[in-house]
Amino acid sequence: MGLYHFRLPDIGEGVAEAEVVIWHVKVGDAVREDQSLVDVMTDKATVDLTSPVDGTVLAVHGEIGGMMPVGSIIVEMEVEGEGNVAAGASQPARTAARPPEEEKREEAPASPPPPAPVAVQSTPAPIKRATSRRDFETAPFAAPATRRRARELGIPLQFVPGNGPGGRILQEDLDAYVASGGQPAAGHALVERHGVGEQKIIGLRRKIAEKMQDAKRRIPHIAYVEECDVTELEALRADLNAHRSEDMPKLTLLPFLIRAMARVLPDFPQINARFDDDAGVLHSHEGIHVGIATQTPAGLMVPVLRHAEARDLWDCARELSRVAAAARSGSATREELSGSTVTVTSLGTLGGIATTPVINHPEVAIIGPNKIVEKPVVQGAFISVRKVMNISSSFDHRIVDGYDAALFIQALKRYIEHPALIFMGEAA
Repeated sequence: MGLYHFRLPDIGEGVAEAEVVIWHVKVGDAVREDQSLVDVMTDKATVDLTSPVDGTVLAVHGEIGGMMPVGSIIVEMEVEGEGNVAAGASQPARTAARPPEEEKREEAPASPPPPAPVAVQSTPAPIKRATSRRDFETAPFAAPATRRRARELGIPLQFVPGNGPGGRILQEDLDAYVASGGQPAAGHALVERHGVGEQKIIGLRRKIAEKMQDAKRRIPHIAYVEECDVTELEALRADLNAHRSEDMPKLTLLPFLIRAMARVLPDFPQINARFDDDAGVLHSHEGIHVGIATQTPAGLMVPVLRHAEARDLWDCARELSRVAAAARSGSATREELSGSTVTVTSLGTLGGIATTPVINHPEVAIIGPNKIVEKPVVQGAFISVRKVMNISSSFDHRIVDGYDAALFIQALKRYIEHPALIFMGEAA
């Protein structure tokens, strides 16, 4: 038998370290070649690392949320044959990665005993207690310490009213449930609450936080908001959707906006660009590669619709749907999540009146359509009800002057308000 050290490989693109996201194996597991060992995250994407050999796991290195440098040992395995470690070579300390909940269990002081039930005039209903592990697995939002205490008391959390942010169940909610004999305490909404939840920011959420912080620290943003009449565009969109064939995608607002941007951006090359501020070089791109800010179960990701200038309306819609679905399912490749030259961000029906989007560094502009509303609009001597939408935008003020930002958005507005121009070979 021999010892095999699996090291964090060079994932490419200058990546020097990666974050441990989730372990698929533990000490004592028998693994086969190509079996998943661990998922790690870089600045570009999450990568599934698989075993190059058959063997038995002796040790794993790296806690979830911890950063590991390229080349460091992350899994030690016992294998048939000689392995890849010379006999007598010094070995790293063998420690098994443990879930954060287990670490907190060791560090946290013992939970205080539950308060004695208070006397009530009526006969209290019996406290509903868990009878299976499934009761706990389906429990609502609560901190690990609260879940652990509920488990010790045998109380399934789905029966406990939560009064924390977003319905989070706090220790005080659990105390009140026990004290009331299994019923919500009277006037509970007015009871003082002092719980503090803790959540370690790791994985994609940490990458998002770092990227947003870096963008705001490095880029002096200038925001510009303009109102657009989208009545004609919405009528055209509804007609095209009503008469499309079954093999054609359903059109949303975004393909129209992307096609309008593809018509306007050639006149504003400094906006379809990436700014290397370390080198002081602006890279203006002829190809229009639109980043699509997409909300996924793991957090915000920006898949890229490449070469919007070469795609018609239907092709834009089809590719937009494909890359967004890949991001949401977690199957998007590193190439599909990098290389955008300008980003579009939309909150859909939650778009609000206006937003101040954060630029996707190292780009210099981001465009955000807001919610469409109907409102009375004065047209000459008449007042009519029109469909109106604000376009919010942010620009890197080091590269784009306010005047040029306004010119760009006004040009974009013309195409949006007169969508026939999108389909003309040359704008009138």
